[in-house]
Amino acid sequence: MGKTAINNGRLIDGLGGQPVRDGLVVFEGNTLIYAGEAEGYTLTGDETIVDAGGGTILPGLIDTHVHVMMEFEGVQKRLETPFSYRFYQAAQYMRKTLDAGITSVRDALGADLGVKKAVEEGLIAGPRLQLSINALTITGGHGDGYTTSGQTVELLQANYPGMPDGRADGVEEVRKKVREMLRAGAEVIKVHATGGVLSPTDHPEFTQFSLEELKVIVEEARFRKGVRVMAHAQGAEGIKQAVRAGIHSIEHGIFLDDEAIDLMKENGAFLVPTLLAPVSVLELAEESGMPDSAVEKSKEVIEIHKESVTKAHKAGVKIAMGTDAGVMPHGLNLRELELMTDVGMTPMEAIVATTKTAAECLGWEDKVGTLEKGKLADIVIVKGDPLEDIASLADTDTIQYVVKDGKVEKDTLTK
Repeated sequence: MGKTAINNGRLIDGLGGQPVRDGLVVFEGNTLIYAGEAEGYTLTGDETIVDAGGGTILPGLIDTHVHVMMEFEGVQKRLETPFSYRFYQAAQYMRKTLDAGITSVRDALGADLGVKKAVEEGLIAGPRLQLSINALTITGGHGDGYTTSGQTVELLQANYPGMPDGRADGVEEVRKKVREMLRAGAEVIKVHATGGVLSPTDHPEFTQFSLEELKVIVEEARFRKGVRVMAHAQGAEGIKQAVRAGIHSIEHGIFLDDEAIDLMKENGAFLVPTLLAPVSVLELAEESGMPDSAVEKSKEVIEIHKESVTKAHKAGVKIAMGTDAGVMPHGLNLRELELMTDVGMTPMEAIVATTKTAAECLGWEDKVGTLEKGKLADIVIVKGDPLEDIASLADTDTIQYVVKDGKVEKDTLTK
């Protein structure tokens, strides 16, 4: 396979420095061999040339919190949908994710090892996946589909081959449950450390799992496979317990207080804000059949959520972009970037959050997240200058060219 050179575009390499006005990116196979000023590399004439058309060349973008196996639907529709149909829907969701310029994701529960294998072997198109399999939760907590009618209605069907049920109570149960997730192929362990907006029987500020249970979860993940733990954590006490236990990333972080922020900085924990999630609950409430309890909780938390992320950013907490896509339609992921600028991040900081910092959050900084020699050829070309109009990235038509692992996945630029 010959070399490909992308020229005639400003280059934002993901490192956070000033863009290169006349940028050049060269890759061969699935490996980057140059990214920098055009005058710094001599073309031989044998390269395939891709003209960026005066747009912007970016690293493949990363969403650290998605659910590729779902888009929220009302209870009746879920009950009417055959089990296997979900996998065909997921193929469309992942196609939309790639078309949005997202080349890597961390699936925060729902995708099993077969989905990852299908992507890796080219049966279906999709972003690079880091799997959590299913999330650990307590009986009656966020993720337990038990309803006040006494019936259980899950967002996603669990407890099928390759998808263990996530409910566990007590130290020995959570230890075993982590082992089950690892056995099923988990590359990150997901735990629900608090209640949530979509939970039918709890509140975002409710704390789940004891500190001892959380420490065992971290211990089992870290010592058996060197795996990190991500925590759905919205209430302040649950966030603090998660960080004290050694959990690597805090998802949502709605009710952050000063102590929680200090603990996150001290322990190097990442914050994945998912600002888009509660906004989308309100926007899609009627269309998607959101329960009234979720709508009311979203109204309650939206402004508090913004204030918390603003404080965390000002304090210097590491922030990685994540959306909770699946709560809202896939393909709209980059709306999150504008919301991040609304809470005080600059457009460049938002781009770094979805490239370099996101790669660090996933532990993949050695291969993706920035355009540097030796890394994987994950590259996106967009119309215009996202530093001038970050909101433009939310429109998938702005995303003209997507390369993942050296393969062109989208091209509206040259065709």
